Amino acid sequence: MVILKTDAEIEQMREAGRLAAQTLDMIEPFVKPGVSTLELNDICHEFTIKNGAIPAPLNYHGFPKSICTSINEVVCHGIPNKKQKLKDGDIINIDVTPILNGFHGDTSKTFLVGKVADPVKNLVRTTQECLDRAIAIVRPGARIGDIGATIQSHAEKKWLLRCTRFCRPWNRSGISRSTASTAFRIER
Repeated sequence: MVILKTDAEIEQMREAGRLAAQTLDMIEPFVKPGVSTLELNDICHEFTIKNGAIPAPLNYHGFPKSICTSINEVVCHGIPNKKQKLKDGDIINIDVTPILNGFHGDTSKTFLVGKVADPVKNLVRTTQECLDRAIAIVRPGARIGDIGATIQSHAEKKWLLRCTRFCRPWNRSGISRSTASTAFRIER
């Protein structure tokens, strides 16, 4: 069931999404060799609280931190810790979800750490191209399967494979009142 939102609720959703984007912009200068994923978590946590929101991942299904940090081959939802320090050549996906005014703004970004090898840069570039192509076909009446097919087709043309054996109860993204809502949710 899709619940229609009021104009005020849509604006609150935008604010939650905007804060999520601002969090990723804010953290970028800190993403460098030698920084621990726990440090990144703590910086994002403080920024989220300072901006009147709370971090949705914290204690969600027992998740112990405020953001997810997935380095290199970690598919998603890596847990920040003080022993895990970024190294030159890493890539890290940082996933943030502030809850602001009752709405979850859930997004992530992959960052290059220091000097990254060309094949890794190609991976990150291609995944961005997949996202851009998927967004380009989203419109009223578009089918979710067409979005997935667009992503898969482009990724396979670039010799990338998709992960087919990963599922967690918190494995969903979007903007909504809850992480389990059907409105504005994309399941990965």
